[in-house]
Amino acid sequence: MSRKPALMLQGTGSNVGKSILVAGLARALVQRGIKVAPFKPQNMSNNAGVAEGGEIGRAQMLQARAAGLTPSIHMNPVLLKPESEIGAQIIVQGRLAGTMRARDYGSHKTTLMPKVLESFQALEADYDLILVEGAGSPAEINLRAGDIANMGFAEAADVPVVLVGDIDRGGVIASVVGTHTVLPLADRQRIKGFLINKFRGDVSLFDDGIKTIEKMTAWQPLGVVPYFPQARRLPAEDVLDLQTGASSSGSFTIAVPKLPRIANFDDLDPLASEPDVSVHLVEAGEPLPTNADLILLPGSKSTISDLEFLKAEGWDIDIAAHLRRGRPVIGLCGGYQMLGKRISDPDGVEGPVRSVAGLGHLDIETTLSRTKTTSPANGVHCASGLAVEGYEIHLGNTTGADCERPFAHIAGRADGAHSPNGLVCGTYMHGIFSADAFRVAYLQGFGHAASDYRYDQAIDQCLDELAQHLETHLDIAALLDIAYARAA
Repeated sequence: MSRKPALMLQGTGSNVGKSILVAGLARALVQRGIKVAPFKPQNMSNNAGVAEGGEIGRAQMLQARAAGLTPSIHMNPVLLKPESEIGAQIIVQGRLAGTMRARDYGSHKTTLMPKVLESFQALEADYDLILVEGAGSPAEINLRAGDIANMGFAEAADVPVVLVGDIDRGGVIASVVGTHTVLPLADRQRIKGFLINKFRGDVSLFDDGIKTIEKMTAWQPLGVVPYFPQARRLPAEDVLDLQTGASSSGSFTIAVPKLPRIANFDDLDPLASEPDVSVHLVEAGEPLPTNADLILLPGSKSTISDLEFLKAEGWDIDIAAHLRRGRPVIGLCGGYQMLGKRISDPDGVEGPVRSVAGLGHLDIETTLSRTKTTSPANGVHCASGLAVEGYEIHLGNTTGADCERPFAHIAGRADGAHSPNGLVCGTYMHGIFSADAFRVAYLQGFGHAASDYRYDQAIDQCLDELAQHLETHLDIAALLDIAYARAA
């Protein structure tokens, strides 16, 4: 197979905006008539989506959408889902391959390069150009041996690199030039240009900075991208990107405890975007607000430890008080499991073998298992009769009396549960609030006024605006020259 044009964006550090830049470039290139696909060799995130019955990072889901594609497991062949400070689940080409400590993964990752290259070549076979996103920074040269995320992949696949620097955090000249300084010669030469992201103010004021970087690195300057505030409307990949406190000044308040291993937190995005709704992400040390209209328990990558954290924070007391005031609670996936009477882990899936008491607000019990459910989920919400659609990613099986009052029916089976008084409910479905009719009706059930906000339409509009933003401020022609030189 002949090599296809490809371009890899690597950053001077994490959170410099690589994911959003790839999404915006994908949309811009599609609008130019180029059949482009996103690719990230290795991702680390608990915000995942379902693709082809497997899991990939949420950022690659967004990038696929930007490119007008159905997501594929090959777009993110290695996904690390942290379960603790030192360990993570390893997802390979969409499937759970095991759990590993960080120090063990360092020696194991070299064995994953064949799968990474296999996925990259699968995309090459079907698309005209591949946009590759790195992870972290290539300047972490202590991780260079066996690397599959940055320069190790770029070398193995012979993909040219553009370095992204984030001026918003300060020290961008030092970070770009410093990356040049610490990289070995071969890696340094693989970088063909640089761009500066998140500039605030008059871009021309950084002209001398660009000249300085160019002089000290001999890399081609490819543009300065002004700060794009609309990016916060797009789904966040990293929990570090989540804004704490209220997302808006809306009169309807949804309180969400920020759990240490919060997962699939993009469930919150459609709610936070809804007019007159305030999503309050509550930090440790803060009580759940007494004025909350709804408490939402989010998904968790480590349900039992997050449940113990919730209790240690006293949030279980706040939830009980909230219910005594006659106000509702909903749990999504891990949050649904926490609302039950007991969670058992007989196989030690999340750590030690144990069984712990849940919050007791639903008459259900959950048994965790090593079998993982990853599938699309489309059905009907029982209370409203409206269509709901989303996906499931979870370990475990939940049963109990309250399951006789399911949240939804999905392909002929019941999902979730309701308490007898209707105040407490839970579901294994993620993504349900993206459906406009269901979201509006659900909030109306608690007294929130109906709106005509269209979430998916707003996301696509934002991607179009981002594409135009990059067309205006980046040298797209030069970027394409770099990408097409690979196939020459």
